Amino acid sequence: MESGPGSRRAAAQRLQMRQDLTAAAMQLFATQGYEETTVDQIAAAAGVARRTFFRYFRSKEEAIFPDHDDTLVRVADLLASAEPEEHPLDVVCRGIKEVLRMYASTPDMSVARYQLIRQVPALREREIAVVSRYERLFTRYLLGRFDAAEQTPPGWQRGGDDDSMLAEVSAAAVVAAHNHVLRRWLRAGGHGDVEAQLDHSFEVIRGTFWPTPPSGARRRGTTVAPGANGDGVTPEDSAAVSALSASPGGEVLITVARTDAPLETVVDSIRAALAGRNTV
Repeated sequence: MESGPGSRRAAAQRLQMRQDLTAAAMQLFATQGYEETTVDQIAAAAGVARRTFFRYFRSKEEAIFPDHDDTLVRVADLLASAEPEEHPLDVVCRGIKEVLRMYASTPDMSVARYQLIRQVPALREREIAVVSRYERLFTRYLLGRFDAAEQTPPGWQRGGDDDSMLAEVSAAAVVAAHNHVLRRWLRAGGHGDVEAQLDHSFEVIRGTFWPTPPSGARRRGTTVAPGANGDGVTPEDSAAVSALSASPGGEVLITVARTDAPLETVVDSIRAALAGRNTV
């Protein structure tokens, strides 16, 4: 494959043309309406011929979502090249972060696109169709990662409906979290550390749908196993894993904490409750 200066220059020119066509389309949609705007008008506003428009986009609504095809390929490559030992949900979270970075790379354009999509039902439908492609990709990946040697929750029907259910629910949760964080960031004008917000949402999802990682699976760069306390694992993480893997004969402790309380505070309250229980 060519990778010299000429090839890079051609790629930059193609990217610039796509951006010019997208900007022209968004401007016309906003000023004269989506239904009233034609491909010919978009091409003319960008200073190119109609046939040039169709070299880059198949339709006028596609011009509003110029980068999803490339991003989908990039995400699929990321999933395919992931290490087998990495926790599958972590891989999916890394994949959807590529989509977030696509929006974050052009915040002004992303905010303008968001405002336009809210006003045009046809574009909202197109956006839903685009999002579903990522969700299907993640579901297929998660189904492919279920292995008979991995630990499963009690009562899980291996190879049955439970596999497909957990794969679909997990993929949908990751995509929904991404969309929630992205919309909040767009409503704020594209300001703030959106990746940090997304990372927080991932932790919530991991704790909800995958409280105990499959046997041998690890977070990126960290081995995860019951009782492990390697580099990168906090004492709170170790305590959570130990609690989840405790012997079935132990008694059950119930404690109450605010949902917005820091994790350290929650852990301290559990320790205090245990201490009180042991003195009885």
